[in-house]
Amino acid sequence: MSFVTTSVISGSRSRAWLSAFRVPPTVAISFLVVAIVIAWSLAPGLFTQYSPVVGIPADKLLGPNLNHWFGTDHLGRDVYARVVYGTASSVSSALVAVVIGVVAGGLVGLLAGFFGGWLDIVLARLVDVLLAIPKFLLAVIVVTAIGFETINAAIATGVSAVAIFARVTRAEVIKTRQATFVEAAFLSGGSRSFILWRHILPNASRSVLPLAVLQFGESILVIASLAFLGYGDPPPASDWGLLISIGKDYLKWPWLVYAPAFITILTVLSVNRISRWLRKTD
Repeated sequence: MSFVTTSVISGSRSRAWLSAFRVPPTVAISFLVVAIVIAWSLAPGLFTQYSPVVGIPADKLLGPNLNHWFGTDHLGRDVYARVVYGTASSVSSALVAVVIGVVAGGLVGLLAGFFGGWLDIVLARLVDVLLAIPKFLLAVIVVTAIGFETINAAIATGVSAVAIFARVTRAEVIKTRQATFVEAAFLSGGSRSFILWRHILPNASRSVLPLAVLQFGESILVIASLAFLGYGDPPPASDWGLLISIGKDYLKWPWLVYAPAFITILTVLSVNRISRWLRKTD
């Protein structure tokens, strides 16, 4: 009888474990898309035999076919190769933007929420000022001030995301600080620095991961928009936004626009779907 009971309990635990880690099909597809994009950024030469810079003039403006999956541009360059090689710039720039937002915004929110008082008032007002400025406008202002390059566009995007991470981190820190186990740590003689790094930060950072993933997708979109407007690296760079900007001058050959635009939209939607799934499983 005890064996049967043990088996039932073990089976129920196994089913609970599987249901907790079950990934919906749309999330699995999103992970696959993101994995392909990351692979493109790390080893683009494994996915295409064509050069993103050198083209064949005789093959210019060919439509999508078996040899050129996304067609060719006005210089005979393979559009698929240019999209693949442009992934590294788009992904790395978005990653830089997220790191800046997480580190700077997380530090501001952590200090404001934990220490409170006049420090919280000053930092909260600074965050309110940043939130009052549209993020894209703030990114344009920053990249105009520091120069028209993709890395500068990434820095500008990261600066525009600082206020969001600061607001979320501050709210989580305040909620965690009021928890019973934190008060017990204070009463047992724990120092502020120990409680901050041992209890507050690990618990408050749980909500930051889904936000960071969401911001990663948004950063790709913002950096592509800046590149579209000419605030990124100049040609022959193949940033996704720059490819769309170049393609708009050749609307008679629409694959020059919809190929990089489709990859950009698909990547952002996949990242957003993963972020929503992470929030539900948190």
